[in-house]
Amino acid sequence: MSNVSLPRDEGRADAARLRTDVSHSARIWNYWLGGKDNYPVDEEVGDQILGFVPALPRSAVADRQFLARAVGFLAGEAGIRQFLDIGTGLPTVDNTHEVAQRVDATCRIVYVDNDPIVLRHAHALLTSTPEGATDYIDADVHDPDAILERAARTLDFSRPVALTMLGVVNFIMDTDRAQAIVRRLLDGVPSGSYLVISHPTTEVDGEAMTEAVRYWNGQGSAPMTLRTREELLRLFDGVDVLEPGVVSCSRWRPAPSGKDEIVEVTHFCGVAKKP
Repeated sequence: MSNVSLPRDEGRADAARLRTDVSHSARIWNYWLGGKDNYPVDEEVGDQILGFVPALPRSAVADRQFLARAVGFLAGEAGIRQFLDIGTGLPTVDNTHEVAQRVDATCRIVYVDNDPIVLRHAHALLTSTPEGATDYIDADVHDPDAILERAARTLDFSRPVALTMLGVVNFIMDTDRAQAIVRRLLDGVPSGSYLVISHPTTEVDGEAMTEAVRYWNGQGSAPMTLRTREELLRLFDGVDVLEPGVVSCSRWRPAPSGKDEIVEVTHFCGVAKKP
């Protein structure tokens, strides 16, 4: 694990919040992706969850590949130069700013998370090109007003923004509230902006996924929920969902080269444009 120096007060605050005895979704995801930024409790719980759904690491890979394809499309064909990445997770290959700034070095990215270890690694590893900008916000997805207010320090909300919410809306347990939070975020960005969501579902291995989430929610970690495809479509109300619609992550515009494995995975995703 990286040894990151923080200001004394910030470091003390993070130390008070950091729980190494309770598993965290970002660290388990990191473990499944083969990373080292996790603790024994994350490996233990991650292995237990794999006992229910052994193919979950494949979902983790498909989710990361979807992120790269979606951001590449947005920065390329769609011409988006600003990204608000809510639910950053631990840095790995092809993070949002890396994909976007490969297309255009002037892209500006704001990452949002509320886990201290994620924020430590973000500050250390998610560095911008000189022409662009990268910022990090310590905020909770349940507080969209705070996210928008702080992101405005870096992003210009008079110009289109891509809102990326990968693997984070599932921590908003009530679907009506989840829809309201997504709507509030969309209300804060102009016409021509985009919404990107990925979310664990009951559409693939539904019974096993339900048991896995029940186990997760009994571990004292932040509770999460699964949603059906119909429930996920509600999150895109009022915006225009791009082809191929809300689908398994591996099926959203796979690379023509065939390097992306196209199999049904437990995470579904979609990209939509605000009219």
